[in-house]
Amino acid sequence: MPFFLVATLLLLAGVAFAGHKFSKLPSNIWLLFIAQPLGLSAASMVVLAGGLLGAKIAPNPQWATLPLTFMILMTAAGVIPAAWSMKKFGRRLGTAMGLSAAVIGSCVAAVAAVKADFSLLIIAAGFLGFSMAFVAQMRFAAIESLSDPKDIPSAVSVLMVGSMFAALLGPEVAAVGKDWLSSPHGFAGSFLGLAVMIIVAIVIVLNLEPIGVAEQATGQEARSISKIASQPIFIISVCSGAIGYAVMSYVMTAAPLSMHQIEGHDLQATKWVVQSHIIAMYLPSLFSALLIKRFGIRRLMAGGSLFYLVVTFVALSGHHMMHYWWAMVLLGVGWNFLYTSGTVLLPESYRSNERFKAQACNDFTIFFTQAAASLSAGWMLFSYGWENMIIAIFPVLLVMLLVSMWFEHIRKGAVDRKT
Repeated sequence: MPFFLVATLLLLAGVAFAGHKFSKLPSNIWLLFIAQPLGLSAASMVVLAGGLLGAKIAPNPQWATLPLTFMILMTAAGVIPAAWSMKKFGRRLGTAMGLSAAVIGSCVAAVAAVKADFSLLIIAAGFLGFSMAFVAQMRFAAIESLSDPKDIPSAVSVLMVGSMFAALLGPEVAAVGKDWLSSPHGFAGSFLGLAVMIIVAIVIVLNLEPIGVAEQATGQEARSISKIASQPIFIISVCSGAIGYAVMSYVMTAAPLSMHQIEGHDLQATKWVVQSHIIAMYLPSLFSALLIKRFGIRRLMAGGSLFYLVVTFVALSGHHMMHYWWAMVLLGVGWNFLYTSGTVLLPESYRSNERFKAQACNDFTIFFTQAAASLSAGWMLFSYGWENMIIAIFPVLLVMLLVSMWFEHIRKGAVDRKT
C-alpha cells in the first residue's frame, strides 16, 4: 500500500493547508466528502478487478473489458432514473436507493468470481454502473446544501478532492481483498469488501441534514428542457463537462495499452503513469476554488482547454515513459479545470424547480460522450496508431477553445451591460 499511503498523506497535508478556506461549509459537505469516495470506489474496482478477472473467465480474452464498457453504458442509462428518484424521494433516500444497487452488484460480482461466470460479472458491472449515476448526483446535493451560492466552488472542490480517495481506494481494496474468499481466480473477497464500503456510504447518506430547495422559489413556471438546453450558459457548461470527460477517457483508456502492449514499457512504469494521472485529476481541487475566485470560471475553463492542447503536443513528441507521464499529468489537470468549471457553471442555467431535468440532461450527455470516447479509444489505437489517435482530438479541442472564447464574450457582454 505504499502509494496509497503516500497519496493519503499528500492529500491530508493539502487539506490541512487549505482547510481554513473550507471551514465554514455545512456538515452535509463533509458527510458527502466521506460517502462519495466509498460509492465511487465501485468504478475503480471494476477497472482493475473486473478487467483482470474478466481476462481469466471471459470466453475470449479480448472481451475482458466488456464489464467496464457495460458499466459505463449503464451509468448513462441510470441518469434519468437517478434524477427522477431524487425528485420523488429526496436526496437522502434517492441516493441510498441508488447505492443499494451497488451493494447488489458487489454481491453478484463476488458470486461471479466464485463461480467463474463471465455473464454474472457483466450483470454485476451493470448494477454497479447504474449506481454511479446516483453517486454523480452527490455533487448537486452538496450544492443544494449551501445557503450562499458563493460557496459553490469550495463545495465542489471538497468533493473533487474526496474523489481521489475513490480512485485509489478501489484498486487497493481489490488487491488486498483478492484472497479473502476462496475463488478460482481471486477477487471474490474484494467485491465483498466493496459491498461493506457501500453499506457504510448508505449509512452516512441517511444521516445528511434535510436538503430542501423550494420548487417554486422563483414564482415562475418550469421551462421545458429544450428551452433550458438552448441557453448559451447551459451549452457552455455541458460542453465543458462533456468534452473534458470525453477527451480524458479517450486518452486515459488508450495510454496504458500504448505504453505496455505496444511500446513495451514495464507494468510498474505504466502503473506509475496511471497513478500520477489520478493524482493530477483531483489534487488541483484543493486550489481550484481559489483559482475561480482569483481568475473566474471562464479563465479556468480556458486554462483547461489549453492544458488539453499541450497534452496533444507532448503525446506526439515521443514514446518514452516521460512523454506519457507528462501527457497524462497534464491531461488530469486539464480535466479538473474543465469538469470543475462545468459543474460550478451549471446552476446558473436553471431555476430551482428545473434543477432535476437540467442536471439529468447534463449528466446523460457527459456519461454518453464518455462511453463513446472510451469505446472508440482501443479501436483507434490498434487500427491507426497512437499518433493518429491523438491527432483525432484536435477538432474536439478546437470546439472547446471556441466555446471558451464564446463564454468570454458572453461574460464581457454582461459586464458591459451592467456598466
